[in-house]
Amino acid sequence: MYDAIVVGARCAGAATAMLLARRGLEVLLVDRARFPSDLPHGHFIHRHGPPLLDEWGLLDRVLATGCSPITSLVEDLGDFTLRGEDLALDGVPVGLGPRRAALDAVLVEAAVDAGATLRESFAVHELLFADGRVAGVRGGSGTTERARFVIGADGRNSRVAKAAGAPTYDDVPTLTCWYFSYWSDVAGSALELYMRDGRFVFAFPTNDRLFAVFVAWPIDELASVRGDAERMLLETLDAVPDLADRVRGGTREERIYGATSLPNYLRRPYGDGWALVGDAGCHKDPFLALGICDAFRDAELLAGAVDSVLAGARPESEALAEYEQRRNDATRPDYERNLHLASGRPVPAKVLTTRAQVRGDPEATRAYFLKGEGRLG
Repeated sequence: MYDAIVVGARCAGAATAMLLARRGLEVLLVDRARFPSDLPHGHFIHRHGPPLLDEWGLLDRVLATGCSPITSLVEDLGDFTLRGEDLALDGVPVGLGPRRAALDAVLVEAAVDAGATLRESFAVHELLFADGRVAGVRGGSGTTERARFVIGADGRNSRVAKAAGAPTYDDVPTLTCWYFSYWSDVAGSALELYMRDGRFVFAFPTNDRLFAVFVAWPIDELASVRGDAERMLLETLDAVPDLADRVRGGTREERIYGATSLPNYLRRPYGDGWALVGDAGCHKDPFLALGICDAFRDAELLAGAVDSVLAGARPESEALAEYEQRRNDATRPDYERNLHLASGRPVPAKVLTTRAQVRGDPEATRAYFLKGEGRLG
C-alpha cells in the first residue's frame, strides 16, 4: 500500500510526486502515456515557475534540453512596443518555453530519482472506496493499487475529480480559441506579446531552435478561424509587421494545432482520501500563461498538506481545507485579471499609464516587467 497514488505524470502530477517522495513518502505515479511524449498545449513558464524549478534543482536540467532562457520581454498592448532587457534575478530567467515532451520528461525523471514508482501506460478507470473514502485506483487492465491518498493531476477532464464528485465554482465558459505552431529559421530571443483588435499574439523561442507562435481570438470567431486556421493566424500576425516578416521568412515545421475548449473554473480540490492539483483543480484561459507556474505552486502547497497529514501533525480535513484556501488566495487575483483580459475588456488604465511613464527608461522598464512577473516587491 502506498502513501499516495498520483494520477497523471505531467507537470502538476510529476512535481507533486517528486515533492512527496523527497519527503520520504511511498508514492506511485501513473499515467496513460509513455514518456517522453508531447502535448499540444501552451508551454511557457514564467512568474513563480522558474524560481521553483531552480529551488528544486531542475532549472539547469530543463534548459539543458535545448530551450533558451528568456531574459527579454516585448509587450505591445495596442499603444506602443515596450521592450525590457536583462530580466533575470540571481541567475534565474524571467521565463522559459520548453516543449512539453522535454519538460515532462525532466519532471518524471526527477520524481523517479526522488524514489517515486512510475507506471506508464496505466489508465485509471475508476476509484476504489472503503468506508466512505477513496482508497485506491483500478486501471483498465483490472489492476488495482491502494493508497492512503489518491491525487488527481489528470487535467481539466479529470477522472479523479468526476469519480470523487468534486464540485466546481466561479465557473466561466470558454472565452477564447487558440491556434499555434512552430517555425524554424525565425530570429527572436524574447517573449513577445501583442494585442490587436481583440486578438492576442504570444511568441517565443523553444526547443530544437524552433519559434513558437500562439494566436487567440474571441470564442465567437471560432467557426471562421477553424475554417482556415493557418491563413487567419498569418493574417493576424500581419498587424505586427516585424513579427509577420520574420515568421513568413521561416519554415513551418509542424501542423497548426488548436485549443478550443478552455473553460475557467475552480474545483473543490479535496475530500476523504483524495485531492486535486493542476488543471484538475483549477483551469484558466491561457491568456496569461498561468497553467504551468500555478501547477508548480499548487504542487508545493499540496505536498506540504499531505505530508503533514501522513506525519500525524494535522487532521486531514484541516490540512486540506487550508490547501484549498491557500491555493485560492494565491490564484484569485490572477484568475480575475485573466478573465478580464481574455473576455476582451480594455487593459486597465493604470497599466497603460505606467507603461507610458517607463517608456524610454531602460531601468524603469526592467523594474516594470520584473514587478509584473512577481519578481520584485
